[in-house]
Amino acid sequence: MSDAFFARPVINSPYECPARHWELEQGQPTQRVIEDRRRAEFVTPIPKPKKRQGSRGSDAQADLGLDDGAGSADGQYELMSLINEVRSLVSRWRAEPDQAQWGVSPETARLLAHWRQHDFAGPRPFFCQIEAVETAIWLTEVAPHTASGRKVLDYLAAANAEANPGLARLALKLATGAGKTTVMAMLIAWQTVNAVRRPGSRLFSRGFLIVAPGLTIRDRLRVLLPSDGENYYATRELVPADMLDDIRRAKIVITNYHAFQLRERVEIAAGTRKFLAGRGPDIITRETPGQMMQRVMPDLMGMKNIVVLNDEAHHCYREKPGDEDDADDDLTGDDRKAAERRREAARVWISGIETVAEKLGVSRVFDLSATPFFLAGSGYREGTLFPWTMSDFSLMDAIECGIVKLPRVPVAENLPGTEMPMYRDLWENIRRDMPKKGRGTAGALDPLKLPARLQTALFALYGHYEKTFALWQQAGIGVPPCFIVVCQNTAISKLVHDYIAGFWQDDADGPRRFTAGRLPLFRNFDDAGEPLARPHTLLIDSEQLESGEILDKNFHEAAAPELARFRREIVERKRDAHAADNLSDADILREVMNTVGKPGTLGGGVRCVVSVSMLTEGWDANTVTHVFGVRAFGTQLLCEQVIGRALRRQSYDLAADGLLPVEYADVFGIPFDFTAKPVVAAPQEPRKITVVKAVSPDRDHLEIRFPRVEGYRTELPAERITAAFTEDSVLTLTPDLVGPTRVLNSGIVGEAADLGLATLTEARPQAIAFQLAKRLAFTAFRDAGDAPKLHLVPHLKRIAAEWLSTCLDCKGGTSPALLEYDQLAAMACERITAAITLAHSATHPVKAILDPYNPTGSTRHVRFTTTRETFDTGPGNRCHLNAAVLDSGWEGEFCRAVEAHPRVQAYVKNHALGFEVPYRTGSVAKRYRPDFLVLVDDGRPDPLHLVVEIKGFRREDVKDKRNAMLGSWIPGVNRLGTHGRWAFAEFRDVWEIESGLAAAITAAVADLVAAAAGGSRA
Repeated sequence: MSDAFFARPVINSPYECPARHWELEQGQPTQRVIEDRRRAEFVTPIPKPKKRQGSRGSDAQADLGLDDGAGSADGQYELMSLINEVRSLVSRWRAEPDQAQWGVSPETARLLAHWRQHDFAGPRPFFCQIEAVETAIWLTEVAPHTASGRKVLDYLAAANAEANPGLARLALKLATGAGKTTVMAMLIAWQTVNAVRRPGSRLFSRGFLIVAPGLTIRDRLRVLLPSDGENYYATRELVPADMLDDIRRAKIVITNYHAFQLRERVEIAAGTRKFLAGRGPDIITRETPGQMMQRVMPDLMGMKNIVVLNDEAHHCYREKPGDEDDADDDLTGDDRKAAERRREAARVWISGIETVAEKLGVSRVFDLSATPFFLAGSGYREGTLFPWTMSDFSLMDAIECGIVKLPRVPVAENLPGTEMPMYRDLWENIRRDMPKKGRGTAGALDPLKLPARLQTALFALYGHYEKTFALWQQAGIGVPPCFIVVCQNTAISKLVHDYIAGFWQDDADGPRRFTAGRLPLFRNFDDAGEPLARPHTLLIDSEQLESGEILDKNFHEAAAPELARFRREIVERKRDAHAADNLSDADILREVMNTVGKPGTLGGGVRCVVSVSMLTEGWDANTVTHVFGVRAFGTQLLCEQVIGRALRRQSYDLAADGLLPVEYADVFGIPFDFTAKPVVAAPQEPRKITVVKAVSPDRDHLEIRFPRVEGYRTELPAERITAAFTEDSVLTLTPDLVGPTRVLNSGIVGEAADLGLATLTEARPQAIAFQLAKRLAFTAFRDAGDAPKLHLVPHLKRIAAEWLSTCLDCKGGTSPALLEYDQLAAMACERITAAITLAHSATHPVKAILDPYNPTGSTRHVRFTTTRETFDTGPGNRCHLNAAVLDSGWEGEFCRAVEAHPRVQAYVKNHALGFEVPYRTGSVAKRYRPDFLVLVDDGRPDPLHLVVEIKGFRREDVKDKRNAMLGSWIPGVNRLGTHGRWAFAEFRDVWEIESGLAAAITAAVADLVAAAAGGSRA
């Protein structure tokens, strides 16, 4: 990381037009500085992962597409020529030295000169802020009088007529952290001063409706009210002193879009409503649009042609009419629900503005957003730029000007065979082990059973936070750095919160048990389990807080301790016992969130915020140093929005060279490879649909029946317990299993940071053996409702110690101390339990427990459709089904081999068959679906049922499956004697076969069948 780009990313002043930029090729820096401004292309470079040798499917990082402004050969990307043309026209207009030639009103000319030349005592407007306002001014006052300007206005009018009928919208794109609130203040000042001094002009207005996506932004935008003591017009000198009286004549209403929802004026129960209506029309109790306006904006009701300013305007759009775009058809599950929520929010927002336009008139809508793009669910191609966008200052521009912090993302790790670092897209590596539902439906969950990879990632990023925290303390900064965690749902947020902050839990064996938080600086309890006076970690449901709705019952219960403490703190600070009486819980949490990073406030001491969904837009905390994602990120736009919560700088003091020094934010779990250019997807050919079914009655003689096993039962001896360890008893701890133990975090630009697991301490082998023995006694060798067999603990400790010394293999920086993770401890206990069961199988055999309602499954009942590749089983006449679904090409070769083998009587691919083997990985109950069932003639009257698994690379969970199959399922079913004889075979090393695949598989099948037959005779 010694190259020029990473050593010094900031190359432009924030107060001047960017004159240089880093050259990019395929989204990566070439280390060349181009002496010219970057074109608007909407691309942010991410350092390439250090490893390029192979990838794991979807984990591979896609190259970032760039064109040179002339368009790509296949027409894949939409050109940004219009924005670049407007930028050029505004630049030439700005360079005109004679104010008389600017073509604007004297009031506008004076404001422009003030913003460009005034000696500000406090914060000075950035160039990007002035340019955004200049674009609006040029389009309003200058463009109508020039040929090139009229061409732009014609395009803008056509774009709005198609997407926003009846509204004149203009979008100004500024990177998160670039100061959109200041831009809004400048727009209001320009419009108001002109409207007051030129009352007859239709170009200007002194009535403004400001719409925000939530209550947090709404509250923060109070600085736009001239009556506010901290208003930007005076405190930031945005207008000359003699114009302040004009600003005070502005009528400004600030609201969140939720207020546009029509409300019930009278609450009537459904039964009462029906009774009162009788046979007539339904009783109208909901307010009319006019009444909604009277409620939301009474100060504007007497005005005409007001100006609307939309903050975070990407939430506001009218859905694309018609069904010509089927881009949303493939959305499923949570993605489809999220898309519907976005659509509903957009409907409410745009409908409210349309109502204002109908009743009062709207002269112009100014949209401000860092990401003015259509998202999935809008009816437009996802990532399509709002066509009414006329100005752009991208995140890359902000980085090169030093206006924002620089995100550092994982670029390398000690995990071989991957191109995309695991912690770049953490969710894809843990999602199968995370709760799918919110807390209300997820049931009792244990924070200590978070996936090992998630725990390791938390420890890795937290270790870097500890160092940052110490540096801040040494520097005497009055507040701590902030670590934010963004979660998928309320169940996950509660688990993560409790894991890092500590929790009390009911114990079936006794009184409530306290567990200290795993990350010490984030603990909310002392060593005795007593809550701290001021919690270090905060649990937040962002969407609910922003809507202003009453907190969800489950979330309220989860956050109850924090809410109670903050209420007491308000009372103590104001020395008034009733100070908190009129404050709702949501009000308190919003106040805490709004004051994070501010000394002497409710949120001043907060070190960690765990949030459901995306953290609040407009959240202006500038102390965020670490971001951790535990959720799905369906779009790169969402990635940028979440990372944007950490990009606000702490200091804007220039260095000696006149540039802003670099500040960093370290990011885990957010796959940030931002490219927002809309990609035109090529039409796809229709896929063949195959109906897979039993061929009856022609092939009924090939039917395969199998037992449906629900579980197992083993009676162990009461005296001495022993264990028979095999190769499947080995547990190998690697970064692939627990997550990378060393990560290089580098920025999209900037200095790198090496993150490790120094926080985890070593533990003595005897202590680990005792904890494993205790766990075995309380779980594996304890019947439901019975007390644990504590007399077994010494025997189990001896066996656990033997397992630790002979079967635990630690690689890649891992250590036995990682068995502190619940998931890994459970995996270890499963291996030990299987070895104990195997050692006593001769004298204490396993019993299989069948499904009491459906004890037997059969190929006779199979019928389903698929678009996947299939193998036609007709020619061999060895399969009851007409086709076998193939997961890979070599499975087709396996089918050909078994159909040609003389000892094979019948076979079936186990797809939608219902044949499953119960097993456990760690503490999680799972079901294993082997690949094939094969009936083999082994010389006995009844055929042998051979369960075949085809595996290449054997991960740790494969050992759990094999242990369950050989140690429990096979002996348990054979002991029943009601479902024939069963055996298990594993077909390994498929991936090492490079040539002669068909011959190799045929030979391997022959070996497997022969071995099974020979073993059964024995």
